[in-house]
Amino acid sequence: MIIVKIGGGKTINVPGIARDLAGIGEKAVVVHGANAVRDELAGALGRAPRVVTSASGVTSVSSDEAAIDLLLMAYAGARNKRIVEAMQQAGVNAVGLCGLDGRVVQGQRNRGIRVEAGGRTSILHDLSGKPQSVNVALLRALLALGHTPVLTVPIADENGAAINAENDDIVGVLARDLEADTVVQLIEAPGMLRDPGNPASAIASLELEELARWEASAGGRFKRKLIALHRLLETCAPRIVIADGRAEHPLADALAGIGTEVLPSAFARAGGERG
Repeated sequence: MIIVKIGGGKTINVPGIARDLAGIGEKAVVVHGANAVRDELAGALGRAPRVVTSASGVTSVSSDEAAIDLLLMAYAGARNKRIVEAMQQAGVNAVGLCGLDGRVVQGQRNRGIRVEAGGRTSILHDLSGKPQSVNVALLRALLALGHTPVLTVPIADENGAAINAENDDIVGVLARDLEADTVVQLIEAPGMLRDPGNPASAIASLELEELARWEASAGGRFKRKLIALHRLLETCAPRIVIADGRAEHPLADALAGIGTEVLPSAFARAGGERG
């Protein structure tokens, strides 16, 4: 079982990913972003997303009712169906879903986020939350029928209302509940970069200990991604590859090891036990 996360950038090679997926002959669940589509649509509608920074230094988009409508249009609508279209054209019988559909991704709404603004700390209440579980029976039924689920936000909260969530967190819950062997994240870079401004600085592998050091010094959305990777390794430890989604064969290259492989700790890989 493979979980494929398709980044939301404009230059991701979705047709290439679809063709690769058609050729690997293995069951997969796809999770995708749509930040480029969202930003274009927000500009056209005059709805600039409001970005907030938590007290811990993590940035996110504040999610009110208007933002959820934008998610439904950009993520669950235009981007989701264009990815499904590319999959169908490549011979992959994809089914597009957001987390609300069949409560395929069940979450819990945030009780409040401590945010920094203008030198002050306040509590923000919005329509965001954390995924807690997935509808394994529904996903396994679709996979058994030969379908490839293509998932995105919003997800369902405890009352069935639409809430925003981080796709990296959704990937983690999917990998855990579906017992995935491999997680591939396809982004607009050759992998994890030691120097964000230098594509040639991509690293071949990154162990848990170094990941923790990066996490401590990072900020913004990159910090959130690192936290999600750390949690994924600690929870279920699948093979994780972060690779270039712009390549001619993005998924095939990633599975061949072209990109950054995120590894458990050297201690864990040696089969040690913690005392």
